[in-house]
Amino acid sequence: MAGSDRTQFGEYLRRRRAAMTPPEPPGGVRASRRRVPGLRRHELSDIAGISVEYYTRLEQGRAPRPSKEILLALARALDLSGPERDHLFRLAGGPVPGPESPDEVIRPGLLRMMGTLDDTMPVTVHDGRLDLLALNRAAEELLAPLAGSGRFSRNVAHQAFTTTGVADLLGHDGARQFLRVAAAELRSALSRYPDDPYLQDIHAELTANSPIFPEYWERGEVGARRSAIKHFNHPDRGRLGYDIEMLHDPERDHWIMLYTPRPSA
Repeated sequence: MAGSDRTQFGEYLRRRRAAMTPPEPPGGVRASRRRVPGLRRHELSDIAGISVEYYTRLEQGRAPRPSKEILLALARALDLSGPERDHLFRLAGGPVPGPESPDEVIRPGLLRMMGTLDDTMPVTVHDGRLDLLALNRAAEELLAPLAGSGRFSRNVAHQAFTTTGVADLLGHDGARQFLRVAAAELRSALSRYPDDPYLQDIHAELTANSPIFPEYWERGEVGARRSAIKHFNHPDRGRLGYDIEMLHDPERDHWIMLYTPRPSA
């Protein structure tokens, strides 16, 4: 860290430590009044599992750049939220870590928003493992042919290579593009969570049982598209076109896909 960065990092640690609630003494009676609010340095360092001498140097801007493990320990000891932890990492001059795994719970406000769009546009939410977490009524009706079964039934990448109705729904060119994107997004997911057994099992299962998956996997593509135009062959309404935008919630590693109907397909 540069000198100014060390100063800002130390100031952030001091402010967060001062905002912590001191532990209750045995019996609930304090022998003396504290002259400063929050935790003392030795109390915070004990919680973080680091020496008080090293923690003091961090606050004073006299320590070299702390490791990822030290920063994570400080974030836990200071009870930082996700954005607060990320700010701590940025002040320390290190890369901001992603979540260890996607959150299983969708924000309630997002679920309510999806419901209000039932008659306006399809909306889906999937996580960083590519598992479909929720879809509104419009999306359920549009994407019904892609519904899978078994352990990986809600995984978008697995659906792409195992569902028989993909070509009928998307057309030949649309189906090939969907397979390219699915393989690329699976590669990205494995890059974010390389030790995740669920993703490893999906990759192994598709490699062993899908005759076309190796062709797309060997392209080596990585998912990066956040906007797209898709066309669907609807059994009742004919050919439908949508502008698709993907919005990311990095704290939970959730992806929100908005399907805006196009004037004509």
